[in-house]
Amino acid sequence: METFLIFVGVGFLAQLADGALGMGYGIISSSVLVAFGVPPATASATVHGAKLFTTAASAASHAHHKNVNWRLFTPLALAGVVGGVAGVLLITSVDGHTLKPWVLAYFAAMGFYILWRAFRNSGLRHIRRHWMAPLGFTGGFLDSVGGGGWGPTVTTTLLGAGLDPRQAVGTVNTAEFFVSAAVVAAFAWSVASGRWSEVSEIRQHALAVIGIVAGGLVAAPLAGWTTKHVPRRPMTFAVGLLIVGLASWQWLQIAGWL
Repeated sequence: METFLIFVGVGFLAQLADGALGMGYGIISSSVLVAFGVPPATASATVHGAKLFTTAASAASHAHHKNVNWRLFTPLALAGVVGGVAGVLLITSVDGHTLKPWVLAYFAAMGFYILWRAFRNSGLRHIRRHWMAPLGFTGGFLDSVGGGGWGPTVTTTLLGAGLDPRQAVGTVNTAEFFVSAAVVAAFAWSVASGRWSEVSEIRQHALAVIGIVAGGLVAAPLAGWTTKHVPRRPMTFAVGLLIVGLASWQWLQIAGWL
């Protein structure tokens, strides 16, 4: 029961960060699951399954609070779906043990990138609609491969390009629901076709999986509120440090120093 409550807390805090920053739930949840021994592909499938529910609640909250830029939403979501499916095809064709060091390197890179964005606190630039397709594809691909990365890739780019923070977070979180649905469908197809067999690992880590899902669902309806009220920069630093710390800890384990 104690383990379950810990993961409920992880899911809750990760979703609060996601609601405030437009990033955090996937990358934090995946980092924690991989740190507890869940294979990368299984962690990604699990987190995206959870995000089907959390992003649906979050999208509804952002739409209610009028945080979505619908002009940018369509190309971003469509390209994100294509990139997410491409990432699933890659991750389900590689052995989890072989992939883990690369995923940890990706986690660390995302963590340092988030910290860099927090330190930089960059100014405004003009944003163009035709940027959305390549940005969405890249974000969707990295998100499905690493179990998180849509927000760190897409939200930070839109913020750096000068989009209003509320619209950046709301638009990205709303598009993320469709990316997550496509990724889950691609994982389901991989299981049905026999392409991916690691799905059985989910049963071995059921408490962690259910806890992260439950915690995220409780926090998801608060997304619109946290976007308006939670200080962005301290939260960004906290998310970046957490992700870098988890990745570093696992690298030390792989190296035999822990």
